[in-house]
Parts: sequence; C-alpha cells; structure tokens
Amino acid sequence: MPFAQIASPRSLRARWVFPMAGPPLHDAAVTISQGRIVAVGNPPDDVPIEDLGHVAIVPGLVNTHTHLEFSDLASPIGHPGMQLVEWLGSVIQHRAHTTARNCLSIEQGLRESIHHGVTTIGEIAQPGGTRDAYHASPCKGTLFLELIAPRIERIEGTLEAAEKHLRDIGPWRAVGWAEPGQVPAASHWQRGLSPHAPYTVHPELLARAVDLSIEHKMPLAMHLAESREEIDFLRDGSGPFRELLESRGAWDPSARPHGARPLDELRVLSRAHRALIVHGNYFDDEEIDFLGRQRPRMAVVYCPRTHAWFGHALYPLEKLLAAGAIVALGTDSRASSHDLSLLAEMRHIAREFPAMSRATILEFGTRGGACALGLESQIGTLEPGKWANLAVVVLPEDAAADPHELILDADGAVVATWVRGNRVA
Repeated sequence: MPFAQIASPRSLRARWVFPMAGPPLHDAAVTISQGRIVAVGNPPDDVPIEDLGHVAIVPGLVNTHTHLEFSDLASPIGHPGMQLVEWLGSVIQHRAHTTARNCLSIEQGLRESIHHGVTTIGEIAQPGGTRDAYHASPCKGTLFLELIAPRIERIEGTLEAAEKHLRDIGPWRAVGWAEPGQVPAASHWQRGLSPHAPYTVHPELLARAVDLSIEHKMPLAMHLAESREEIDFLRDGSGPFRELLESRGAWDPSARPHGARPLDELRVLSRAHRALIVHGNYFDDEEIDFLGRQRPRMAVVYCPRTHAWFGHALYPLEKLLAAGAIVALGTDSRASSHDLSLLAEMRHIAREFPAMSRATILEFGTRGGACALGLESQIGTLEPGKWANLAVVVLPEDAAADPHELILDADGAVVATWVRGNRVA
C-alpha cells in the first residue's frame, strides 16, 4: 500500500477516545493534520468532522515482537503443550521448505497486522531476506536481524551480516522516525539486532552485538527465560537444548561456564543502548528486580497466547509490574498463535488476570510497546505532535463503570486503521 501524505486537517469523532496520556474521553474527537495529531477532545470549529459512530479510537497498536515469515500458516506448528525444543525442530524443517515464499508471507503478515489495528511492529527478520515487503507497507517499526552463532567460528560471519543489515536497510534516523513537522520516507524502518537466545548465541557474539547497539544507538531483542529447559541448559549444559545443538553440529562445551543463569545475560544486555527481553516466562525474583531497575532502557515483551500454547506456568506479570519493569506485548507468530491480533492478546490477559486494571492492559499494547522500541516521543499515545496512528474498535451497546472494559471485556473488532493521518484499512 503506497504512502501518500494527506495534508488537509480533519477531526474524527468517536463515542470514546482513549488517549493513554490521560483518562478516556466520552464523545470526543482526534484532530489530525499533516499526519500528526493536533488536538484531542473538543474539535476545532473550522475543521471538518467525520463521526465514526459507536466506536473507540485508541492509539495504533504496537506488536513489539513477531516473526512475520510464518504468516502464511493456517494454524500453529505442532500441538498445544509441546516441548519448546520439539517445536523448534519443526520450525527449522518448515523454514527449510518455505524460503521461496518468505516475501509473500511477510506481505501477508503486514496486511493482517494493519487489519488488526497494528501500526508499529518489532519484527525479527532473517539474514538474506528481501526488505521490499517491509518498505511497501504502511506498517512500520523496527527490523531486528536475527543473529545465530552458538560456536565461536561462526561469529565473524554473523557479525558481517549484522553490519550489512545496519548499512543497507534503508534511510534511518538513530532513534525514532522524524522530527515534528517532517514526513518520513515511505521505506522508513528503525534498525535493530536480535541475538536469538542463550542456546544459539555464543557469549562473545552477544557482547559484540551489545557493542554494535551502543555504537549505532539501536535496540537489541533477545529471547530469554522462555522455558524451564533453557534454565537447565544455562545451569549445567544439559537437556534437550544440548541434544538439539549436538544433532546440528553446533554444541560448544566451552561456550558457557556451569552455573550460568538468565541474570548473566541480562547484565550483558543492560549495557546496550536499548534491550527488549522477549518472553521471560521463568525469571526468578532477583531477575525481575533487576529488570525493574533497568527502566527505561530495558523492557520485557510478553506474548500471552504463545505462552498459553506451550502450557507454561502462570506468567510473572504482576511481579514485573510491581518491580517497575516496562511490559510490552507481542504476538510471536502464526507458528505459535492463530492470528496476529494484538487486541486478542490483550483480551487474553484480561481473562488470565481478571483483577488487573484494564487501563494497564491497554497500555501494554500501546504506550508500553512504544517505550520498549524507543519510539514513545512519536507514537503510543494520542497527544498533539505525535503521529496520527489510530485503531478504531467497535463498542458494545452496554455501558461500563470502566470504559476500558468496553474494549477488553467485549469482542468488538477493529474496523479501521490510520497510519500517519491516512486511513489504510
């Protein structure tokens, strides 16, 4: 979908507007001009008003972690409750047979994301893949190149690919997309790197990826504490992850000392310009406290329905919030979830944690994701000066003491998506 900036101002009225920078507003409007928000609340007298009806306007949703290469899957890989290592083996097999369809799958995932009100993405991209699909979509965000090198002899080649990604991805600003008053290029994505996980990333590769993050002022994303088997692997190099590495000729017994734990990875990642910690299903209390102290340069990305697909223990969400950690949300991918709806992820949290504030849950998918990606000055809330990225959600006819319940405890669909002042779905 080509990017075409529409200059004329207009106001969009809804039954509820959720600025996220303040309380919900009833019968309010968002006024936009030159792709930016210029007013929230009462519309200016001299601007045309479009009444969207019985809907809510929320900030464009932020899917902070996904793998769009799997977007052509009709259903997740494997079966609910399967062991992560077994699932990874199936993913590797799937990848080997679908390389030629990678671009089409990414295009499909970007279209689906826009359909679900997602306007910003933290995407894990594969080395050597085409970038054309990303540049053509109105959905933007951060492209994290996945880095894998469990053995030391693979590190230099992996870093060469990382440097190429940082050079060739397209037009950049170090952080954010553009200053107020400037329109970004259609192909504008932020760059990033994703050292995959402790069992696929040699400690030297992780350290040097952190150095690149500091040098280029760009974020890192790493899967960490995703399964109990990973915790065992870090502690003594045992278990199914070692077996997987041995089967692929990738086991290096000297890579990590015995007695390692996720906290060791967190300490290295805390040096980065910005770090996204993906999953974190099995962090202990000390690790959670550490994450809280690293705000705002470190955030945790919770993937609720993927977490449920694997049958993990209850997510430590309340402990992370109590520690002060930034929490964002991801859909992971269609390899472990049935669709790319971030709204469905938030509604899953509302069912899993019924006592949790609905305003807090909505923040995970908006402001939380923006903060995690370092884009909070541009997106994530509806405030004058920010990009007019909007999702429009149908509301039930019922009233609610907390208006957030009308979005998260109902089943209304996203019916329109706006990116930088342009309706794109």
